[in-house]
Order: sequence, then structure tokens, then C-alpha cells
Amino acid sequence: MYAQFNEQFAAATRQFADTAARINRLTLENAEAIVGLQLAAIEERTSATFAFLGEAAQIRDMDGAKNLWPKGAQIARENVERSLTTGQEVIGRLAKANEAIGQVAKGQFEAAARGANETVKQAQEQFAQATKGATVAATQPKNGQK
Repeated sequence: MYAQFNEQFAAATRQFADTAARINRLTLENAEAIVGLQLAAIEERTSATFAFLGEAAQIRDMDGAKNLWPKGAQIARENVERSLTTGQEVIGRLAKANEAIGQVAKGQFEAAARGANETVKQAQEQFAQATKGATVAATQPKNGQK
């Protein structure tokens, strides 16, 4: 009895550890991809901004400043667009990762339900056998009785 309980507990613990490891792997892969996306966006926009600032530092008159104004607005617009695009990509990746984690969890719940159903079926069979044995023993005459 205790050995069976210990085995079931050990199996459930192994299954939980495997599931946790898969979920952690998915989460880390997703975090790595998100950080990579954000770093690439930051690098790209920082390079463009510093290039603009380099041009701005070389301006010596008002005409140069007037010509630089549209470039500054363009850089700012591109920075905002890139940050929005990166945010959308991050949200998309998060949704995909959460869906994958949900599928892992769903598989675990289904496996647990199957295991519980098998245990219940075994218990019902054991109960039926015990009931049948008790019925047969109760209907048989005892020694010395007819």
C-alpha cells in the first residue's frame, strides 16, 4: 500500500518537475528573444540619433539649423515608430509563449485526468472483486452447517 502511494507520489513529482522545466525553458527562450529585439531596436535608434547629433554639432549658422529641423523630426518619428513596432513584436511573442505554456499545462491536466480515471477504474474493479468474494463467502455454508 505504502509502496504504491510512494510510487504514485514519485511519478507525480517527476511529472511536475518535467513540466516546470519545459515551462522555464519556454519562458527563458521568450525572454531572450524579447531582450534581443529590444536591444536591436535600441542600438539602431541610438546610432541614428547620434548620427543626427553629429550633424547638429557641425551646424554654424541659422540656415543649417533650419535644414536640420526636418531631419530631427524624421529621427524622432522613426524612433517612435520603431518603439511601437518593437512593442507589438514583444506582445506577439508573449502571446505565443503564453499559448505554448497553456498547451503544456493543458497536456498535464489531461494526463492527470487520465491517471485519475485509471486509478478510479482500478479501485472499482477491486471493489467489485471484493464484493463478489464477500457475496460468495456469505452464501457458502459454514463448516458444520447445512
